[in-house]
Formats: sequence, structure tokens, C-alpha cells
Amino acid sequence: MSNQIISLEGVNIHQDEHKIFNNINLKITNGDFVYLIGETGSGKSSLVKSLYSEIRVSAGNIFVAGHDLNKIKSNEIPLLRRKIGIVFQDFQLLSDRTVNENLDFVLKATGWKEKKAINKRINEVLASVHLDGFNDKMPYELSGGEQQRAAIARALLNKPEVILADEPTGNLDPNKSLKIVELLKEINKEGTTIIVATHDYEIIKKFHSRIIKCTNNNLIEIGIDEL
Repeated sequence: MSNQIISLEGVNIHQDEHKIFNNINLKITNGDFVYLIGETGSGKSSLVKSLYSEIRVSAGNIFVAGHDLNKIKSNEIPLLRRKIGIVFQDFQLLSDRTVNENLDFVLKATGWKEKKAINKRINEVLASVHLDGFNDKMPYELSGGEQQRAAIARALLNKPEVILADEPTGNLDPNKSLKIVELLKEINKEGTTIIVATHDYEIIKKFHSRIIKCTNNNLIEIGIDEL
């Protein structure tokens, strides 16, 4: 169990009265890179939300990064989310703040106080996503691909064990999409577990990895030839 970063056993997920998943099982090992695919409405986003405790499961056991999400208290959720970096399709950068201020805001919100340490960490993550020197740019001055890199930098700030990327290339053209997945693969090589919910099969064909499909209220593992 120790090298499993995510474990779902017999899990049911509902949204309102609607059952999205029934009795699903999933094991993700530390350092895995996993694609989560499925038709629109198949539950990809709901599954991702359950992993950071935005949605509570209605049955079964769910463990993420050492936390039992059935027993997690609301005051423990911030601790869980420090171990998880979340990347959204629409970037969700604060539009009235520079890249530096966006990252500074997150670090201060998660308990960082020392200005020197904050600045050092911001520069480290910007370098890791190939945005050195972009500190003073406003989001509107960045291309879509650069905004998503800044969003990935934000997700990396607290050295998460897992990155959940929900349609991270959904608003990008094919070339920028490949660059974002290339970047996620680089981060994965450093040891971070990555889960990418996507409907973009071209990136999956280019960067082969484990594929989990959401279908008929269930999860099945498929091969690249079954896409």
C-alpha cells in the first residue's frame, strides 16, 4: 500500500441524485502518469473532484496522498490540497495580478511567510515551466500556452505529490497542447504523479502512458490501440 498514492475500492460517486460511478476500483502508484478519458458527461471531472475532496464519495474507500477521504475533516482539506496541484482548462489565474503576484498569493494563503523564501520558490517554479523572467507579466500579456504554464507553476508551488490536470489542453491549439503535455511529462520524470483528464487523443498517441476510461458508470483500463 505504501507506494500507492491513490486507492479507490468499491467507490460510488453521485452528483445530486445522479449516480456517476458505481463500485469502481482504481490503484495509482507513486510516480505514475495516467490519462483519464471518456465521453463528455462520463464523469471525468467528477472523479478528479473526488480526489481533492470537492465531491465526497457516497460509498467505498478512497485514499489520496496518505489521507482517508471518508474520514477527512473540513479543517484537514487544506493539508490534502497542499499535496495536490490542480490545473484547470481555463487557467484560473487572477487577471488583475502579475504572474509573480498570482504565485505569491497562493504561497501566502498556504502559510509561507518569509519573503526571501517566497521569491526563491516562485523563481524556481517559473524556471521549471520555462517561464524565467515572466514574473511581472499580466495574464493578458501571455499566450494561452504561457498562461497554462503559469497555472502549472502555481500547481507546483508546494511541491505536490500529485498533479490533477482537468482538460489542461482544452483551450489550446494542437502545438501548444503538445508542449503542455511535454512539460507535464518532464515534471512526472522528477517523481510527481500526474493524472490528465482529456478528450485529446492526439496527445495520448504522441505520449503513450496508462489510460483509464470512464464508461457506463465504471472505469476500465485500455490500451493505446483501443482509442
